[in-house]
Amino acid sequence: MQTRLFQGVPVSEVGLGCWQLGGGDWGAMDNTSACAILRAAYERGVTFFDTADVYGGGVSEQRIGAWRAQDRPEGVFVATKLGRRGDPGGLENFSYAAMRQHTTDSLSRLGVERLDLTQLHCIPTDVLRQGEVFVHLRELRREGLIARFGVSVESMEEAQLCLEQDGLASLQIIFNLFRQKPITALFEEAKAKNTALIVRLPLASGLLAGKYTVQTQFAASDHRTYNRDGGAFNVGETFAGLPFERGVALADALKSFVPEGWTLAQLAQRWILDFDAVTTLIPGATRLGQVESNVSVSDLPRLPESLHQQLSTFYSEHVASHIRGPY
Repeated sequence: MQTRLFQGVPVSEVGLGCWQLGGGDWGAMDNTSACAILRAAYERGVTFFDTADVYGGGVSEQRIGAWRAQDRPEGVFVATKLGRRGDPGGLENFSYAAMRQHTTDSLSRLGVERLDLTQLHCIPTDVLRQGEVFVHLRELRREGLIARFGVSVESMEEAQLCLEQDGLASLQIIFNLFRQKPITALFEEAKAKNTALIVRLPLASGLLAGKYTVQTQFAASDHRTYNRDGGAFNVGETFAGLPFERGVALADALKSFVPEGWTLAQLAQRWILDFDAVTTLIPGATRLGQVESNVSVSDLPRLPESLHQQLSTFYSEHVASHIRGPY
């Protein structure tokens, strides 16, 4: 596993997204399975783990905390998020009192005294623009409850707003073969400001694994069912904002670009790592085989520049016009 610097701290360039470990939005998962996935990822060199206080209502954080207490892994960097809980909920989540309470709750579930990184969790653009939440984050850092703060954003407009804030450590963005806008809208400025970039949805909710068909069904509780058209939250968080049937067809078309001996998932993730602005990508996993496939990407060679050009053209001509939601 290769590492990259997260503001001076080496982290695995392939991390683990832990939304799935909370169950619910990705289907059921028990404690044993979650621990096995965490352990397998760590044993294969993963040191960056991304979670949130709302994943499974705190279950994802609890499972990470239980695994760390049991296995005592060294050199682990855990990022979490806050801002979307239902207590108190809405704009009241962004008071200092609520943010501090939500932070201490995460500390308790994760079993640590200080968070490596806390991130605002896709909160309203107007709240970011007002800026008071960043004052609160700096105070939490001054208190020693967090080591760093960042923001998980939905759009490049939000990313630019956050880059104006002093002390911003990171931005978490949606970036994949179906969402290429950050290349021109963000990467150079993020590098200039030494802002770490965490890439979520590298496989577009599984579309870019290339295994779905238009007949593929998901559980009713799975966001790939209930949010595929943005019924619950930003549509971009599900299938990268593409209509499901269109996404399946586009993923099938991309298979013609896959190098011999590779999978589409490996191509999709190696493509992301070829950009030096990216600090780490955080694919999720519900099975051990997915962990194995994801971490293998770090050992693959860079893609030829000619293939990068072809994938850029494919995006411009066949994908960009179909993306829905903030971008």
